[in-house]
Amino acid sequence: MSETTTSATTAGENDDLIMELEKGGRIVIRLRSDLAPLAAERLRTLSAEGFYDGVVFHRVIEGFMAQGGDPTGSGSGGSKLPDLKSEFTNKAKFVRGAVGMARTAHPHSANSQFFIMFAPAPSLDGQYTIVGDVIEGMEHVDQIKRGAGSSGMVSGPDKIARMRPAAAA
Repeated sequence: MSETTTSATTAGENDDLIMELEKGGRIVIRLRSDLAPLAAERLRTLSAEGFYDGVVFHRVIEGFMAQGGDPTGSGSGGSKLPDLKSEFTNKAKFVRGAVGMARTAHPHSANSQFFIMFAPAPSLDGQYTIVGDVIEGMEHVDQIKRGAGSSGMVSGPDKIARMRPAAAA
């Protein structure tokens, strides 16, 4: 389980997503509907539609995070759904295993992209939406191919083979 400082990780199967990586490995993400109901519903909906199947982790920075969820693999794409209103909170912290919603400089621009933390990043607390926690398979997150340079853009990135709500997996 991740090291979040909150205790709302008992929702169970309805709030779990199962991510299978192309190179092998199963990751379970517990969505935090209590903190970010809009973002949690978005990830649940897109996962149920198969949106994330074959999508890459396009930006991966050692000691920071792995970002995916962009169907173009460029970091500038998203779903056809409208962008989400931010759901920032100080009730949870960006610690190892936390899952956040990626966005542009505009706070209300999260759509389909998300990131998983390799390590704590207090500078993100209250600035980005925390949508979930990795509760199983963090060792597989640790194996995701890293990018080069400060941008973390990955050449030959690792892919999500399949991502579904646990109830449908």
